[in-house]
Amino acid sequence: MPRPRSLTDEQLVGAALRVIDRDGLPALTMRAVAGELGIATMGLYRYVADREALEVLVVDHVFRTVDLTLPPASWTDRIRALMDRLRIAVAEHPAVVPLVLRHRQAAPGSLRLIETMLAVLTEGGYTGVDRVVAQRTLIDYLLGFLQNEHYAALSGTGTITMSELAPEQFPHLARTATDARTLPPGEEFRRGLDVVLRGLAG
Repeated sequence: MPRPRSLTDEQLVGAALRVIDRDGLPALTMRAVAGELGIATMGLYRYVADREALEVLVVDHVFRTVDLTLPPASWTDRIRALMDRLRIAVAEHPAVVPLVLRHRQAAPGSLRLIETMLAVLTEGGYTGVDRVVAQRTLIDYLLGFLQNEHYAALSGTGTITMSELAPEQFPHLARTATDARTLPPGEEFRRGLDVVLRGLAG
C-alpha cells in the first residue's frame, strides 16, 4: 500500500478555508477537509489532532497574512495601519470571525501581532497598566467591529428595517439608520478607530 503523500500546513489551511468559504463554518469537519484534500478522513489525523487544532491553524494563517512592517509615522498612524490590515485579512474570509474570537490567543501569528502593537504603544509613551488598558481597548474595538460586520453589517436587513421606521416615533433612529446605509465597512472601521485613538492620544 503506497504511503500517503506529505501535506503542509498551507495545504491543510487552504483546504479548510475552501470548505469554510464555500459552505460556511458549520461545514468545517475533519471529513470535509479530508475530502477536499482527496485523502481518507483517518489520514488527516496524521497531520492534525482534531478539528480544534485545525481551527487554530486557520486562525494562525489569517494573522500571518498581516504585514507587520510599519511605515515611519506617528504611533497613532502605525496603529491605524496595523488594525486596518488585520480587518482586511479577516474580511477575506468573513466566516472565520468566530474562530478568530475563540483562538486568537492560541495562534502564534496573533501573538506576534500583539507584540508589534505593544511595541508601537510603548513608542507612544504607554507603559504599565496604561499600556494594558490601551491595548485591550484597541482589541475590544477590533473584535466588536468584526462581530458587527459579520453578524450585523450596516448593509444588512436590520439597518434597512430601522431606516423605514416611522420618523415621528423614531426620528433619530430612522435618520441614523438611513445615513448608516451609505457607510462602507472600511470607512466605518477607520472613522470609529479615529474616535478610539483620539481618546487614547488625549
